[in-house]
Amino acid sequence: MNIDQGNKLNQLLQNWHPGTLLFSSWLNENGYSVQLMQQYRKSGWFSLLSKGVLYRTGDKFSAYAALSGLRTQLNKSFYVGAHSALELFGFNHYVPMGKPLLMVGHSKEDKVPKWMAETDFEFEIKFFITETFSDPQLIVINKDGFELLASVPEQAFLECLLLTPNQYNYMDLFYIMEQLTALRPEVIQFLLENTDNFKIKRLFLYMAEKASHAWFGKLDRSKIQLGVGKRQLTDKGVYVPEYMITIPKELFEYE
Repeated sequence: MNIDQGNKLNQLLQNWHPGTLLFSSWLNENGYSVQLMQQYRKSGWFSLLSKGVLYRTGDKFSAYAALSGLRTQLNKSFYVGAHSALELFGFNHYVPMGKPLLMVGHSKEDKVPKWMAETDFEFEIKFFITETFSDPQLIVINKDGFELLASVPEQAFLECLLLTPNQYNYMDLFYIMEQLTALRPEVIQFLLENTDNFKIKRLFLYMAEKASHAWFGKLDRSKIQLGVGKRQLTDKGVYVPEYMITIPKELFEYE
């Protein structure tokens, strides 16, 4: 390895976070040729995870690193969503059995890379597509040294409601709702006005009112369209006329 190759390697490794992935398109754009990266691989510095995806030899795979790399190097829209985003903000009621679960949202345009679905990360990753919000509210947050795109707490909880009952239990989500004392009414208002999903709007408002949050009274419900017709969320539940939804009896009777 000559001096120039060594200098470029040092540039790559400077401030290196374990688990970082490197993508060939980004490397080429930043002056690292295919031939140069092959030389680094032959020298044992890097290994190939998949075609066009490299990692530092010996590093453990990190889901956060993968998401960060997809965003910062390839400009992809994969983001931490639903309960996983809530956990990033300190809300931690939902505890699945077994391997920790990481919920990752993405647009229809961004297909899940095969290598990401097949790699043994520290999380079980579940991907979901949502076009629910016309103007998604996302924020960049630093976690373990990696910059992640994540749903703001208000949107994250709405995503949880969207994924009921297949992914989440209604009661588990109400327990989380009880913790959400500091949600921002202006953000909630914006999100509820900018989605056509009547299920999540009705269920969110019902839970918020039941939890008696102070911010609930600051919402302008006259601007939140709830649609028409009844919505049955469960069999043999209890009908709530105000929100036109049939909910689990356990949730209705919970105090």
